[in-house]
Amino acid sequence: MLELSVIVPVYNMAEDGNLEYCINSLVRQTLQNMEIIAVDDASTDDSLKILKEFEKRYPGRVKVIASPDNRKQGGARNLGLQEAQGRYIGFMDADDWVVEDLYERMVELAKRTGADVVGTDMCRVYEHTMVPTQREECNLLSQTGIFNHEIRKKYLLHPGPISTKIYSREIFFEKEFKFPEHMFYEDNAAIVEIGMRIKHFEHIPEANVFYYQRTGSTTHAVNLKNCQDRIEAMRIMLNYAKENGALEEFRDVIEYHYGIMFYRNTLFSYMQSDIKKKVSFVKKLGEEMVATFPNFRQNPYYMQEVNEYENKLIDLQLRSTVVFMFIYRLKQMSRKIKNRKTGQ
Repeated sequence: MLELSVIVPVYNMAEDGNLEYCINSLVRQTLQNMEIIAVDDASTDDSLKILKEFEKRYPGRVKVIASPDNRKQGGARNLGLQEAQGRYIGFMDADDWVVEDLYERMVELAKRTGADVVGTDMCRVYEHTMVPTQREECNLLSQTGIFNHEIRKKYLLHPGPISTKIYSREIFFEKEFKFPEHMFYEDNAAIVEIGMRIKHFEHIPEANVFYYQRTGSTTHAVNLKNCQDRIEAMRIMLNYAKENGALEEFRDVIEYHYGIMFYRNTLFSYMQSDIKKKVSFVKKLGEEMVATFPNFRQNPYYMQEVNEYENKLIDLQLRSTVVFMFIYRLKQMSRKIKNRKTGQ
């Protein structure tokens, strides 16, 4: 049996050598008994051609799957999971990369400790480099060990990116699992379901994953579909939590994620974007938030994350969407005028 399968969803990554840099960091891994499953998600550029060249150069190490239709990252991951043969499974974004001995060390730590999930930290970079910048913690020491209620709660609060971890295949195959398809934020939708399946987590506190800050990345783009998908992702997360007891056991954690991702993040992303603003969208967002978690603003984790300025605007939106949108636009216009005067 292979030690590890790394699944890489790919969509239009041929530009500027991004895809080659990612895949090269994987084929150069010191862990020999592993496979790279690259899933081309109906790219319209040369991504599939590049992947096929890697498959030809590294037979048995690189496997390419070509999806006939664009299923977004969740659908591509599902296709990869169907083919994965590894004892452990990792996920990598096609414009990021990792240090060359990372997966060998992660697998060794998983075997030595019995952990079914092992994570590491990342750093943000703005060029193709193997020199790490300042480490960004994806997980904490307090989240490691065999899970009891308290450790699981700490993990669910801040699970970190799935692309910084390897998972025992049982996480995905012991009980049926599928990422949501044809949408963004599929990992947010799955954070509770995956977190409830983990039994033992360990962590390597180093910047081993390079998170490339690429212009035009879908994770940085804001459009109406992104906003709608973030909303739907949180509905999926909540439905799972209701059906499987997580809401009853970890209500404050679920409420926190819902308040931040469903409401706060969507509200301000929408208002700061170039989307043509609709009062009905913002009004329904606030109404659904309050109907789902009436006291979400008293949640201690939510209160720690939302600053005073945001809180004042949220208070205004929940009282009057029309007044909120009017005031918000005035503030945006004021900032633009100020920036023009200062030459920013």
